[in-house]
Amino acid sequence: MTRVQKTVFVLIALVALVLGLTVHKVLNNQRQADPTQLLDAGIVLLPQSRTLPSISLTDQDGKPVAVNELKDKWSLLFFGYTFCPDICPTTLAQMRELKGLLPEAARNNLRVVLVSVDPNRDTPQQLKQYLGYFDPAFVGYTGELASIQKLANAVSIPFIPADTSKENYTVDHSGNLVVIGPDGTQRGFIRAPLNNQKLKDQLPTLLAPAS
Repeated sequence: MTRVQKTVFVLIALVALVLGLTVHKVLNNQRQADPTQLLDAGIVLLPQSRTLPSISLTDQDGKPVAVNELKDKWSLLFFGYTFCPDICPTTLAQMRELKGLLPEAARNNLRVVLVSVDPNRDTPQQLKQYLGYFDPAFVGYTGELASIQKLANAVSIPFIPADTSKENYTVDHSGNLVVIGPDGTQRGFIRAPLNNQKLKDQLPTLLAPAS
């Protein structure tokens, strides 16, 4: 092979490499969610992910769970309680509807978790029965109030513990959802009230399984 042929061969290889990298970048950008559209749907992503505290709670089956091991799927955490008169049933019904609107791949990559802010009344059995009214696949967490408060503060969803000595007490809490990535870290929030028509278009890109 002459020097000219070698030079041409190298140039062709470089052009092919550049084109390949460009195509790869374009395809990756197509798979990335548009931050503006995410915000319009109420999805707020953190500039840096947050590590969840190492605490143990109890799920709706009475099994211990480590909240910093919520991995393998995307998770949406909602801090509420089963005796809630308004925000909780409305939000859980919307989340059930949202799951039904998502394509199968996104739906299978999503976990919905209700973290009780009323562990005084929300036993595992109570959580399981209540969540069953909405979607048996929904997960419920309860446990020591101090542990739940620690988790809520860590993900910036604080709540005001109720005076449990009062009959039919209520608990003041947020309607926002916490977005947990498949690596077990907090990635952001979804602001209340939920807009399912916009979320169904934006969540599939966010929930796409890693290739």
